[in-house]
Order: sequence, then C-alpha cells, then structure tokens
Amino acid sequence: MHKENSLKNLLYGLGSFVITTLIGVIIPRLFIVSYGSEANGLVSSLKQIFAYFALLEAGVGGATLQALYGPMARNDHGQISSILSATNHFYRKTGVWYAVGVALLAVVYPVCIKSDIPYYVIVGLILFQGEGGVLKYFVTSKLQLLMKVDGKSYILTNLGTFFTIVCNIARIALMYSGFGILTVQAVFCVVDVLQVIFIVGYTKRRYGWLDLIAPPDYRAISQRNAVFVHQVSGLIFNNTDTVILTFFCGLKVVSVYAMYSMLFGMAANIIGYISSSVNFAMGQIFNSDRERYTKIQEAYETYYLAVSFALFAIAMIFILPFLRLYTRGVSDIDYIDKWLPILFVAYQVLNYGRNTSANIIDYAGHYSQTKWRSVLESGINLTVSLAAVHFLGIYGVLIGTVAALLYRTNDIILYANLKIMKRSAWPTYRRWLRNLALLVLCGWLGSFLPELYSGYVSLFAAAIVVSVFVMALFLIVNTALEKGARATALEYLKPMLMKLVRR
Repeated sequence: MHKENSLKNLLYGLGSFVITTLIGVIIPRLFIVSYGSEANGLVSSLKQIFAYFALLEAGVGGATLQALYGPMARNDHGQISSILSATNHFYRKTGVWYAVGVALLAVVYPVCIKSDIPYYVIVGLILFQGEGGVLKYFVTSKLQLLMKVDGKSYILTNLGTFFTIVCNIARIALMYSGFGILTVQAVFCVVDVLQVIFIVGYTKRRYGWLDLIAPPDYRAISQRNAVFVHQVSGLIFNNTDTVILTFFCGLKVVSVYAMYSMLFGMAANIIGYISSSVNFAMGQIFNSDRERYTKIQEAYETYYLAVSFALFAIAMIFILPFLRLYTRGVSDIDYIDKWLPILFVAYQVLNYGRNTSANIIDYAGHYSQTKWRSVLESGINLTVSLAAVHFLGIYGVLIGTVAALLYRTNDIILYANLKIMKRSAWPTYRRWLRNLALLVLCGWLGSFLPELYSGYVSLFAAAIVVSVFVMALFLIVNTALEKGARATALEYLKPMLMKLVRR
C-alpha cells in the first residue's frame, strides 16, 4: 500500500504540476500587462505577509503529523481520533485569531506602503486573500492532516489541480474582458468554499470512524511549542526577502523577485511533489522499522538530490531566455539580470537539497533539540539582508538568504546523520559535492547555447532536448557511483513497474 500510494502521490503531483504550470504561467504576465508591475508586486507581497499568519497555527500541524505516524501504522482509530480532537480544539482558536488578523491587516497595511493603487482596492485584496485561511482553520486543516498521513495526498493534489484550472480559466477570462483586479481575485473565495465542501464530504465517507469530539490527547501534540519555534523561524526565513524588498526597494522590484521566484518555483514544485509523495510512508517506516528505513533513505537521498540539482540546472539555463520572451513589451522595470539566476539557484539548491536530512529530524520529532538552530538561521538571514539591502538592493537580500542557508543546511545534515542516525555524514556530503559539480558543468555548458529562440515553441523545443540530456547525465552518474542505492531502487521499483505494465 505504501508503494502504491507513494506512486499515486508522485504521478498525480507531476500531472498537477504540468497542468497548473501551463495555466499559471499566463497569469503573472496578464497581471503585469493588465494592471502593471506594481499590482503584481502587491499581490506577491500580500501572499508573503499572509504566510506569516500561519504562525497562528502555533506548531499544531507539524506536531500532529509526527504524532499520527505511529497510530496510522498500527491502524489505531481511537488514538487517531483523540489526537485530531486535540488538534481541532487548537485550530478553532486559530481561526478566530486569523479572522482578527485579517481585519487588522486590512486597516494597517494600505497606509504603510507607498503605492498608487487605491486604498479600497488594497483592502479588498486583503479580505479576499484572507478568507481562505479562516475557512481552513475552522473546517479543513485537521482533515487534510489525516489524509496526508494516510498517503492520500494525491486526492488533495487532484482536487487542487481541478480547482486551480477552473479558477485560473475564470481569472484569465475576466482579465481579457477588462474586469478590475478585485473581481479577478474574488474568484478565489468561490473556489475556497467549493474545496471545503469536497474535503468534508470525502473524509466523511472515507473516515467514518473519525470522532472529533473524542477525549482530546493533548500530550500527543505536546511538541507544538517547539514546532512553533521552527515555524516562526522558517516563516521569517522564507518570507523575509519579499517583505524587506517591499519596504526598501518598492513593489516593482518585488515583482522582479516574484518573477524569478515563480520560475525557479516550477522546479521546486516538482521536487516538493517527490518529497510529499513518500513522506507519509517514510515517516511510518522510520517509526516502525529503523533498519529498513536506513536502507530506503540512502537510495531516496541519492536520487532526490540528483533530480533536484538537475531541475535547478535546467531552470538556470533557460530562465533568462524565457524572461526575454515573457516580459517582451513590459517597460516599467527591467526583468533581465544575469546575476539573479546564480543567486536564486544557490538559494534553491541549499533550501531544497537539505530536505532528505530535515525529514529525518521531523520523523524523529527532534523539534525541541533543534529549535534554536532554526532561530539562528532566521537571525542570520534577517541581519545580513537588512544590512546588505541598502547597498546591494535585491542582490543583498538574496545574499542574506544564501548566507543563512549555508549555515543551517550544513547543521541539518550533521545533526540528522550524527545525532539521530548515528552514522557518518560523509555519504550525504559526497552526494552533494558530486551533484554540485554536475550543476556547475551544466551551467557552464549552457552559457554556450546560442539564443535562437524566436518564440515559445522554439524555446520549449530546446528546453526539452536540454532537459533530457541534463536529467540523464545526473541520473546516470549517480546510479553508476551509488551501488547500494542502485540495488535498493531496483528492488522497490521493479515490482511497481511490473504491476503497472500488467494493468
């Protein structure tokens, strides 16, 4: 069941990525053309600010996931109900505070920024974006946690894909028809309500045994405070860049940052689907069979890093050619910068490459032991970014992020291997160095590619050819040099592939 659900999570996730990328890549350009770079920067800025509202969750979600791995592996419905009953108690309080926060933000934010966008428009955008969070905490969050730990992430993925398609088609139609930005963003409210209805209906049918009024097991999620510290530092770290740029460089520069972030985010989304598709299984195995987990984790790390580095290498090669086409005719700010791809690829490689080691810490529940390390990471990011933004602008903000990641990524690798797995960290570093060398090689070779792209079709054709070569290079080299990982991968993949073929 683990293998089948993991494969479903991955395949549906990748399918979702293809569809949502094809549709979603249209939206930012339409936004810029229809409403200007300032409006696009405003929407991006609000997204990052709302990310801070997740702090109101106070670590409950992460603590709940870790607490559920064991009971789910044992199929203990009573314990699962007690844990989610406690989670539900906290989430209802979170929903109230979230609504209050949205109202306060609508009052304060418009007067704190320099913008030519009307006051009422900014207020409306805040209210429309905040509505989804209120619904989530009151109704769906605890149900989504249950689905994730049960390996049903692909259900959420398919649901998200469907409604993303419907939502974006509606938004594109409204923009082409000349409707204002408020009307376009209001579509999200309708979509949020529809998703809530589906999730509630599905979980009632699938988990009829779930009792959210069972005696709550608060001890099971007692690590929520430690998780909260991680969340605070993580949110500060992940959202500092946009907020600092908003107040020190302006919304147009935020739009530039958001554009590069969006494009590198396409590669990051694929990596995220790979990770999330197996997390439920890896978490359960870690808490039930440590020897088996160690064997699987070695293979997973090998191929996860290979695919991650390959995807970011491809993104680095093609981001500037794509942006030249994508922003053609946009004159309110220049989106082309030869240094930003290098800084962004350093940021993304360090941020996503460490996930295999970070997951070990999550599965082990070592939140209290590592919380202050996470705080230090955020402190480095904030300090360096604030100091450097005055002199280097957007470069300074990204340098601050990379500096923090250099510290914390190494710390995570060492802690996961030495403290939890009781083994040398060299195999992980060896894989990093190998894939880093391949990334630099691909980036260097990519600089010699002639830019003969007259349009999206020729650019896409070139990207396909180069992507196949780059991905093959990374996979072949890593497979050849990792005997144990190769054997484990074949052991697990062969039965799954044979089953698919028979179908």
